[in-house]
Amino acid sequence: MTHSFYPWLAPSWKQLVRGWERLPHALLITGEPGIGKRRLAEFLAQYLLCEARKPDHTPCGECDGCRWFLAGNHPDFRLLTPEDQSDAGEGEEAKTKRKLPLIKVEGIRELVDFVNLTPHRGGSKVVLVEPAEAMNTSAANAFLKMLEEPPQGVTFILVSHHWRRLLPTIRSRCRVFPVPTPAAAVAADWLAGHGVVNPVQHLAHTGGAPLAALDDARAEWLPLRTAFLGHIANPAALDVLGVAAELEKAKLDTGLVVDWLQKWVHDLIALGLSGRIRYYPDWRDDLARLASRAGNLLGFLDGLKESRRLAHHPLNQRLVFESLLFGYLEALRGKPRGTGHG
Repeated sequence: MTHSFYPWLAPSWKQLVRGWERLPHALLITGEPGIGKRRLAEFLAQYLLCEARKPDHTPCGECDGCRWFLAGNHPDFRLLTPEDQSDAGEGEEAKTKRKLPLIKVEGIRELVDFVNLTPHRGGSKVVLVEPAEAMNTSAANAFLKMLEEPPQGVTFILVSHHWRRLLPTIRSRCRVFPVPTPAAAVAADWLAGHGVVNPVQHLAHTGGAPLAALDDARAEWLPLRTAFLGHIANPAALDVLGVAAELEKAKLDTGLVVDWLQKWVHDLIALGLSGRIRYYPDWRDDLARLASRAGNLLGFLDGLKESRRLAHHPLNQRLVFESLLFGYLEALRGKPRGTGHG
């Protein structure tokens, strides 16, 4: 952990700590993946546990509370994350895994014991849940009971990339704090400072999220994405079975490939209907060749959204890729078949 944060988070921090004495017992931090929400949440947690806060409303970084927090062993802090992401940092928040990571009810039960104990330092207790939408149904219901009768002196900080997936009853008991995607110039400058050669392009690929763009620039699968986009850019020669086999052999996450296809279809539709491209400006010429068929893809795009929700389920991966690619081809021909995985 660190007591610093990304430069674009400064306005959000000022807004957050304005009147911090009146912070709610439960805060829901929302926004796009890859913009630093977890870092902001950690900074707030450290601030609440700091024993010598600075006049500018930042944690001192030097007191016992800060040192323990930064070392990851503060006795009055708990971080709850999916079981197979317990070591993931903010830079990984946009990454996906083959198996759906979940926060299970056992973790919530351990929290119940934690929040009802007297604070070790006699001050605040802080619970950080990230991403909150990873709670399964049993965990979410158990967590809701804690929010309904919050223990005194405990602050719950929830971070969510898809907050609408949370139970409405959980959302209603939190103050929602949206974090905006940073301005493109600010994000590009930060990426350039981290050695990214073409920050504007990588920001486009990730919808403007700088941490996701940094991952994008460093990803080992960049040649695989380029090859995949080359295949779908030339539908007349697309070998569905061969491409699906290549993707499966590469052991790529299903959700990652769905994301590539979803962004491609989004750009095709946007270019055809409004002349704009969001994600793949470096593929403009290829998109333009297909844009006249954009109207055929509207139903397919809706199906892709459902496919993305199902991407972590233990389905036969090659069949999923085949179904998606056949669906793409048929949608381009004006014969939508959906994106089912049967």
